Amino acid sequence: GAEGSTLMSYFSKNQIQALKPKITFSTLRDLQCPVLQSNDLQGKPEESCSTEELFEWLGAVFNQVTLDNTSSSFLSTYCCPEPNTVVEKAFLCTITGFIIPEKIIQLLEQLCCYFSEPKLAYWLTLTVHGFADSPVSWRESEHGFHKGGENLYNFVIFRNLDYWLQMAVGTHDDCPP
Repeated sequence: GAEGSTLMSYFSKNQIQALKPKITFSTLRDLQCPVLQSNDLQGKPEESCSTEELFEWLGAVFNQVTLDNTSSSFLSTYCCPEPNTVVEKAFLCTITGFIIPEKIIQLLEQLCCYFSEPKLAYWLTLTVHGFADSPVSWRESEHGFHKGGENLYNFVIFRNLDYWLQMAVGTHDDCPP
């Protein structure tokens, strides 16, 4: 109606346009991956890694940090937590843009369907990063982006469809419900 045409007129007059999310794919070869057990959040020495170790490792992978712990580059001497296994090929899909919660749920459901047929992978992840200055907050508290900006959550989905949900919020933010 009239309200819709007024709104469209405003956007076109101010040169505001809708943008589609940017999607990039990459293949990581011979990637050292932590060994995880869905029923063991704390990890066990020589058996499985903890949720914290996985979360840190994911950050290194997403930021393309070299995981070989060599002293030739002192930018990072990080290495994959123990125990780990080398995966011949790992796929990383990054979607950048404003993504509504319904689309995130749809992605999560599609990832769960991945295990409906026998696969070699034992687990996969879906990580959602909010913008550092996002106006969205948990509960009734204002997002403390000016003091930190942490705003992400990560699903780790296992072959048996058990999952872990990891969240990172700033020290000045309320925890999610």
